[in-house]
Amino acid sequence: MKTPIILGIESSCDDTSAAIIHGRKILSNIVATQKVHENYGGVVPELASRAHQQNIVPVVHQAIYKANISKKQIDAIAFTKGPGLVGSLLVGTSFAKSLSMSLDVPLIEVNHMQGHIFAHFIEDANRSPITFPFLCLTVSGGHTQIVQVNNYFDMIILGETLDDAAGEAFDKIGKLLGLNYPAGPLLDKISQEGNENKYSFPLPKLNGIKFSFSGIKTSVLYFLQKEIKKNSNFINENLNDLCASVQKTIIKALIKKLKEAIHLTGIKNIAIAGGVSANSKLRTEVLKLKESDHCKIFIPKLEYTTDNAAMIAIVGSIKFENQKFTDLSASANARYKI
Repeated sequence: MKTPIILGIESSCDDTSAAIIHGRKILSNIVATQKVHENYGGVVPELASRAHQQNIVPVVHQAIYKANISKKQIDAIAFTKGPGLVGSLLVGTSFAKSLSMSLDVPLIEVNHMQGHIFAHFIEDANRSPITFPFLCLTVSGGHTQIVQVNNYFDMIILGETLDDAAGEAFDKIGKLLGLNYPAGPLLDKISQEGNENKYSFPLPKLNGIKFSFSGIKTSVLYFLQKEIKKNSNFINENLNDLCASVQKTIIKALIKKLKEAIHLTGIKNIAIAGGVSANSKLRTEVLKLKESDHCKIFIPKLEYTTDNAAMIAIVGSIKFENQKFTDLSASANARYKI
């Protein structure tokens, strides 16, 4: 079988992305970020859907152009079926199905969370290739879970969040602190100048490999309300320390459960994925597992952490190799499970 060329399309939330992959090598990875949501402090689903409709044709065109191929060279089209915002998913799904029909090439459906994990199989994602089995801490704005990956198509979710995702907690607490959306990256940047031990927030007490971040968010809210009554300028005067202390708490909760998963399974190959895997504190703490738990750590390039079509394309390439195709009856699924 010849090495396939796959077009990947990602439209699960507020980024429209298209990528071309040849085997495991990314030839292009184009992402159009929607700025309109900054005015609302979060993603507005209806506006996201409209922006996808405007962006998807030029983004796909640019991906094909940058990869220096023609449409006729595409062997299959991979698209995000879910999970995500249903309106956004419908745009990508409909476009992928239409293009598949016009080019007469197979269609491959992809789970968005599987895409985050499979980003590790992209040729230049890691310094050394990742090997099975491994544990993947997948952390994004909408999801927080630990997945045991036994092979490409055998994955077990060991635990996930009961309420808010870690990325959601970063964004919502950042909003309380007056940061613009998306607040997570800004909070990380501001934390570099702060004292992470200045303020203490409680960690959730949960049995088993489960996450909960709503309590941390509420704790920060009540703490700020109390302090602002004493000093109306409290947040501005202590922003660096507040950001650092919040970040320490959220990352500590993630690492605590990741260690529990390592001890439960005995698996020492550890990966992180998803938008929050770009967080500098998380990367630092995960690397410490090399010494404390004798783990081998896999941290992907930053460009493969946030939502992008390269991760959809790599799933498409692996599914193509295994002849796992879908048909035109495929539809978007906002709650699509791995």
